Amino acid sequence: MVIDNETFKTFRKIGKILAMRGLNTSHSGNISMLSGGKIIIKKRAAMLGWLEPEDLIEAPLDYDDSSVILASSELGVHRAIYQQTDAMAVIHAHTPYLTALSLIEDDITCIDAEGLFLYKKIPVVECDIPIGPTEASILVPEKLKDYPCCVVRSHGAFARGTILEDALSVMTGCEQSARIRYLTMLSGKPLKRDYSKDKNLDLW
Repeated sequence: MVIDNETFKTFRKIGKILAMRGLNTSHSGNISMLSGGKIIIKKRAAMLGWLEPEDLIEAPLDYDDSSVILASSELGVHRAIYQQTDAMAVIHAHTPYLTALSLIEDDITCIDAEGLFLYKKIPVVECDIPIGPTEASILVPEKLKDYPCCVVRSHGAFARGTILEDALSVMTGCEQSARIRYLTMLSGKPLKRDYSKDKNLDLW
């Protein structure tokens, strides 16, 4: 299977941006997209910020074949997201601020203007085994039906989009909102005005 050059260039660009922004370790995280009824996904243990053409794997949407041995360990979660939502692209990243807040909150409510407008809040799901598709493939798609991004407690975030650039925008935007929330909490000072309460985001 040969991935066309434009698709590879998109994967390489997205992977490099995620790495440069510190949203993954050298080898963590994975990205995928639907193409021709199949999933194109990063190869297991490939360095997301320095992808080569051979680091992309094409896997079936509905069944396993020999490609799953090489594909990312999170293939099952990506597959379930595609099967249960309208996503055409998925990014999984080990986002520091979203992950940190997932350890102390059940939903990460945005308090910055852009986050309030675009995302409202980022739900948190809890798995007994956070890494891998065992529970995440059940819990994550359920959240992504209604939200563009969710976080697996202690592990990292999943974002969906119509194209990879959309999913990247969601991932970086939600992480920015989480960073602002974290830094505000760190100050120990109360908000002058909590716009999330004005908008009743706890009901979303």
